[in-house]
Amino acid sequence: MTNMMKAAVFVEPGRIELDEKPIPDVGPNDALIKITTTTICGTDVHILKGEYPVAKGLIVGHEPVGVIEKLGSAVKGYREGQRVIAGAICPNFNSYAAQNGAPSQDGSYLVESGRCGTHGHALTAGWRFGNLIDGTQAEYVLVPDAEGNLAPVPDGLSDEQVLMCPDIMSTGFVGAENANIEIGDTVVVFAQGPIGLCATAGARLRGATTIIAVDGNDHRLEISKTLGADVALNFTKVDVVDEVLKLTGGRGADSAIEALGLQATFEQALRCIRPGGTLSSLGVYSDDLRIPVGPFGAGLGDHRINTALCPGGKERMRRLMNVIESERLDLGVLVTHTRSLDDIVEAYDLFANQRDGVLKIAVKP
Repeated sequence: MTNMMKAAVFVEPGRIELDEKPIPDVGPNDALIKITTTTICGTDVHILKGEYPVAKGLIVGHEPVGVIEKLGSAVKGYREGQRVIAGAICPNFNSYAAQNGAPSQDGSYLVESGRCGTHGHALTAGWRFGNLIDGTQAEYVLVPDAEGNLAPVPDGLSDEQVLMCPDIMSTGFVGAENANIEIGDTVVVFAQGPIGLCATAGARLRGATTIIAVDGNDHRLEISKTLGADVALNFTKVDVVDEVLKLTGGRGADSAIEALGLQATFEQALRCIRPGGTLSSLGVYSDDLRIPVGPFGAGLGDHRINTALCPGGKERMRRLMNVIESERLDLGVLVTHTRSLDDIVEAYDLFANQRDGVLKIAVKP
């Protein structure tokens, strides 16, 4: 093994390029993973556009599937050559945030590195790959706190089947979990990109019996029906709020999941829910949000607004892969394209511009 590897590196806003970087050294609590498949996330596009700041020269990407190349001396319960994934969120489970029940918000790395509060990262500090440390769009990635973050891939599952688990599936599912869904509920899911589609699937698994998918793309709306949507609304053709009220006899939905990150979708989600309903927010917002006083009931409507960064850790990954292995859900349909790591710049262009019906791209070093 040479001491250099290919990697997709953030150069400046508008430029992510393939470069050569040193293969990381392995500390006692780390694991070096040889990447077999990774992918591009909408958050990576925010980084590319300069809407989410990261350090120049950072390797981007945060969705790893691979094989353990080398284990740190203190890492127990794993073996070299084992197929694994790691969550996009890879906390130090000894941190204050993890011990206090919010491992996704683990800020221990920022404290240790003297970067606490820089770049506004304090509230996303459990997300390290491609944010605070080198990420997964490379031939190798170093997984910190590996014993708490590596999850073995069950025999018989392909890379593509588990590729959604590190981020997209975990994020979509926490949107459904945060929506306080009860059996028999009506749920509206705004935006049917990969995360919204996983939220639709998660709402079905949680027991919702009327799931209303909203998007402006008819192809994505058709896919939403295969993953659990009962009703598909194209917002370019109908007034979504009016339709939801009609479908619920004027009551409003029990909950709404916002998976895009825009003022318009956030506000529509709030207008769709009943008094006492829940708005579960998954979007990455680039601007300040405004809460309209009417649908918010002047603050007296008993509403809940929940936000989340996707859960990580080996137990979360194990549970998600259980869902795939049990055939309760097949997310392979979301992988619409495959590209080599050598073609990462073209892959970003394809994904960022949403051409050719792209949902997720399997990137293969």
